[in-house]
Amino acid sequence: MRVHIRQATMEDMEGILEIVNHEILHTTVLYHYEKLSLEQQKKWFKRKTEDGMPVLVAELSSKVVGYGTFGIFRPWDAYRFSVEHSIYVHKDYRHRGMGKLLMSRLIDIAKQNGYHTMIAGVDGSSDESLKFHKKFGFEEVGTFKEIGHKFDKWLDLRFLQLFLE
Repeated sequence: MRVHIRQATMEDMEGILEIVNHEILHTTVLYHYEKLSLEQQKKWFKRKTEDGMPVLVAELSSKVVGYGTFGIFRPWDAYRFSVEHSIYVHKDYRHRGMGKLLMSRLIDIAKQNGYHTMIAGVDGSSDESLKFHKKFGFEEVGTFKEIGHKFDKWLDLRFLQLFLE
């Protein structure tokens, strides 16, 4: 079976929501406490689309098994050349190359659109995500200690950076 990477549509929001809510409820990769509603996910997608930001899905046998996106790093003009990305893969489809395909496409899109750098915010306990990003040339540039709190523990947040030029 072949994975297809494509621009998401509103019809993909249920599949993305399933991935997001699993991460919210069971991991520290998203620092949310409460699962999101389909309405919230659709508003998120609409905002991304209006902002001209990509939302990609990895599709396998007509099922959304992963997604990736990016947005401007911070909401001030001087940051307009810096994007922060997110990539999430369905728990049942990890370690099959979906994340790699999504990351490669997001990097290509960012370069084509003239962005200068891509930022990753990675949960401090996720060595797997750290290794994943380093394979693409991201360098660790700093860590915020105990910046988040979830599941009765303090969480560190690592930042990594990739120059796109």
